[in-house]
Formats: sequence, C-alpha cells, structure tokens
Amino acid sequence: MINYNNKIFRSVSNSNNGEASRETLFYYKQDGHTVSASYQGGCIADGHLSATVDETGQLTMRYQHINIYGIFMTGTCISTPEILSNGKIRLHEQWQWTCGDYSRGESVVEEI
Repeated sequence: MINYNNKIFRSVSNSNNGEASRETLFYYKQDGHTVSASYQGGCIADGHLSATVDETGQLTMRYQHINIYGIFMTGTCISTPEILSNGKIRLHEQWQWTCGDYSRGESVVEEI
C-alpha cells in the first residue's frame, strides 16, 4: 500500500468547473487505511478531505472547502495513483460536486 503520510501535493491540472489550481497545496496525513488532508491556495480559502485507501493506493474520498467568495463546496472523488520515475506520486482524479450544479470533472495532483 502507498503511504500518503506527510506528503504534500500540488494541483497541476483541473477541469474548467473545478476550483483547485496550481496555487492549491494539499497536506496529507495517513493512519492505516484512513487518509485526511487539509488544502488551500488559489480560490480555496480552507479545505479538508477524508478518504479510505485500498491496497493499490487508490483513494475514495469526500471533500469540502470554502472558496474565497465565501461559498461552501462539497464533493466526492476517486484518486488513482501513478508512481513517477523519480519515486513521487501523481494522482489521477475523477470527481463530482455534491452541491451547486453537481457536475463532474478530472484533475491531476503531484507530490512535491
């Protein structure tokens, strides 16, 4: 299983309907099969996610944040890991808002 504890990720790409950007940093913690993270940057003022991780390192998560406009946003996400040649982790994410327009999107975050 991949260990996400104390890893920091940066958003590198996102669908147009997403709010994470290159300025968004994610600070991961892991305890067994439970993963959590806080995140902020760009148009995200304060965010948190909770996830479970399986033996392949895939994350099933729920996230919530308050954007810089004071709007509370929530969603679900499946993140599939890729180990890069330098040993860092890249996460390929399929997500959906559970508020607003309920639209879906794709994003990529990479360990820094």
